[in-house]
Amino acid sequence: MICKPLMGGPLEYPDGRRTGVPTHVVDPDTIDDSVSLTAHLFQERIPKTHEVRLSVVGTTMFAAEIHAASETARVDWRSDYEDLTYDVCQVPDAVRVGVLAWLKRFRLNFGAFDFAVTPSGDWVMFDCNPSGEWSWIQNRTGLPIAAGIADLLAKR
Repeated sequence: MICKPLMGGPLEYPDGRRTGVPTHVVDPDTIDDSVSLTAHLFQERIPKTHEVRLSVVGTTMFAAEIHAASETARVDWRSDYEDLTYDVCQVPDAVRVGVLAWLKRFRLNFGAFDFAVTPSGDWVMFDCNPSGEWSWIQNRTGLPIAAGIADLLAKR
């Protein structure tokens, strides 16, 4: 299984080093009663070929594959940005339908969804951040997410 941080972002030291609390692999057999001392977020570790950040603006979807070249980045891509590459991708119809239903149910006009794509091609959703960061994906892929947000706001 994996353990994910519940909150927080990168920490920057005076010498310029950056760090944070990354997602890390946990052996379930090592968990004891000490976990009751604070909150934890445990998830099943999903075998994956890559991950997808899906930014949805209104009903428009901007999907980017995130490919990790290091073992560290394969566990948590946020821990090794230098070993990542990106590709624009298409969203499977079943995922599109599910994501739009999610946004409608929670009355959201935006969501940053994170998925793993398994070796068999299945998309497994990890989470949706209703205020998730999107500019880095736009900068790496050229996806026009800012224009999509501007269009959505101009229609309101």
